Amino acid sequence: MKLVVGLGNPGKQYVGTRHNIGFEAVDALARQLGWIRAGGEFEKLARANFDGLAMDGSISLGGVSEKLMLLKPMTYMNLSGKSVQAASAFYRVPPTDLMIVLDDLALPCGRLRIRPGGSSGGHNGLKDIERALGTDQYPRLRIGIDAPPPFLPGKDYVLQPFTAEQRKAIEPGIEKSAQALMTWIEKGVVAAMNAFNATEDKEKKD
Repeated sequence: MKLVVGLGNPGKQYVGTRHNIGFEAVDALARQLGWIRAGGEFEKLARANFDGLAMDGSISLGGVSEKLMLLKPMTYMNLSGKSVQAASAFYRVPPTDLMIVLDDLALPCGRLRIRPGGSSGGHNGLKDIERALGTDQYPRLRIGIDAPPPFLPGKDYVLQPFTAEQRKAIEPGIEKSAQALMTWIEKGVVAAMNAFNATEDKEKKD
């Protein structure tokens, strides 16, 4: 079984904010899978479970059926580990079959970076997941939201909506994140890294 978790905060006041890009990526993946229609809402079709909203089904991987769950923790960002640990423990999902999707201040808006594990980088959602699972060795997909402007604390910046210009940049990134997640599901983290970290890695070499 594969478990994809998009991080964010519950509540209408947080819809469209930078910190909720993980939720938007899960929505995009659910649309790509055909689990929700364009314009449909994940929240109306998902079931309440594991301190979150969950949607699951079977997908075919090389002719073999495998279960996939999409999960949005409803615990607020700082307590995301509670939901992730509950779902992982119930389905006995090893860390390698778990993918966390989150926002990243260090990446340009819409840029993706996939890693098989590593530090939280100061992200409170990842900090709590690491605490709950007892490891930082689980894949994560970071989606860039730009750095905050001078004199605006990061904790305030992430809870604000994207600017109109940023929204133009983030929309293609959201759709690309769904493609990256499908690549991870079908081919693994190395294939996803090679396909979707390529632009970033090339820029580092230039």
